[in-house]
Amino acid sequence: MVSRDFSREKRLLTPRQFKAVFDSPSGKAPGKNVLLLARNNDLDHPRLGLVIGKKSVKLAVERNRLKRQIRESFRLNQDNLVGWDIVVVARKGLGDLENSELALQFGKLWKRLARSKANPPAPAQTGVDDSPHA
Repeated sequence: MVSRDFSREKRLLTPRQFKAVFDSPSGKAPGKNVLLLARNNDLDHPRLGLVIGKKSVKLAVERNRLKRQIRESFRLNQDNLVGWDIVVVARKGLGDLENSELALQFGKLWKRLARSKANPPAPAQTGVDDSPHA
């Protein structure tokens, strides 16, 4: 079982770590006013990075509230997210949601992401096209 803390090792810290997720996400979970991008990290714990800009959430107090709520939701759901590096990208309107709505939405997003890890998409077909030609 993963410890339920949110220590330094559970965070994406460097631009390089964020770039790796943005450049080649192996999982996506779009939600209302938010996008989760994820990538395998080959670790025994998940890591979280947040991108909540002034452009999408104007007030600092709202950005900070969102960060606290998302981190707490992640902390409570990290048992299901082992092996992912996850970047949460906020969109306009996310700051307008109540804390209870945020918790509900992120609960669903974490589950969707965990399911996509359990059932990875089939690899893309490459090579010769074996469909019949007329």
